[in-house]
Amino acid sequence: MAEFNIVSMSGGKDSTATLLVARELEVPNLSGVFADTGHEHPATYDYVHYLAEATGVPIGWVKADFSRQIANKRKFVEIKWPEKGVPQAVVLAALDVLHPTGNPFLDLCLWKGRFPSSKVRFCTEELKRNPIIEQVFLPLMDGDSMVLSWQGVRADESLDRRYLPECDEVGGGLFNYRPILKWPVEAVFEAHRVAGIKPNPLYLQGCNRVGCMPCVMCAKDELREIASRWPEEVARVREWERLVSIASKRGSATFFTATNDPTVHSNDNISAATHGIDRMVDWANTSRGGRQFDMVDLIARTDSSRKCTSAYGLCE
Repeated sequence: MAEFNIVSMSGGKDSTATLLVARELEVPNLSGVFADTGHEHPATYDYVHYLAEATGVPIGWVKADFSRQIANKRKFVEIKWPEKGVPQAVVLAALDVLHPTGNPFLDLCLWKGRFPSSKVRFCTEELKRNPIIEQVFLPLMDGDSMVLSWQGVRADESLDRRYLPECDEVGGGLFNYRPILKWPVEAVFEAHRVAGIKPNPLYLQGCNRVGCMPCVMCAKDELREIASRWPEEVARVREWERLVSIASKRGSATFFTATNDPTVHSNDNISAATHGIDRMVDWANTSRGGRQFDMVDLIARTDSSRKCTSAYGLCE
């Protein structure tokens, strides 16, 4: 029976540590797979290439394709929206933007007419899990092979992950394996150091997590750091809010849901123009309570001698 060991790579610390464990164990047919969401920082793309070269482990890339779903939505918008009383101008505007862009994250949101959220988090399944299963695992599952999916998951990251098993069977010869499930974060970076592998540079620049830039689960301090260091990422999301709003029957779609905006009022008229990414960035620059700008922090972040901003004690 053939055995295939495939590490799901995000470009983050945990998946990198998992790859290093698999390499150290010299498991057969080892490779990595990176699902390109189209919503990563350029440094992460560079880092995945660096890992493949530095570790000698091949890392394949996959991307989700929503061309079929967008084509079906176009038909629905053209026929059903007018029947539901949607103004013709709104229908025509939606049809104008409902074309595949080749960017998986944006195309997913155009199809759905909304952005993912903490309660409706369809991004991981649609952009990562499904493409990896369909494009990598299924072709290897011939009934005579065992496919071990190595996952960089740690129990102390969330309550849901705390109760995951170290290994479980999916079926058809596919198994999930989580070798660093019980590791503390210190052990993760120690694995990098011992192997001579640099961490993703984003961890040295105020990012708590590496992946989507920003993630819909982004913390206040991390959003503040992103907006300060990489305003182009905020500008990209701002444009996406405009496009997805047009593709939405509601006429509006915000990257962060209004329920995540602590300054929103129950009678507010929510729209991308009033409650979009820029409003959340403004809030991220306020002190506790969200009413006044944190001037001490603003001054510190413009000072070239400011303290290390890494959440893990890593410094640039």
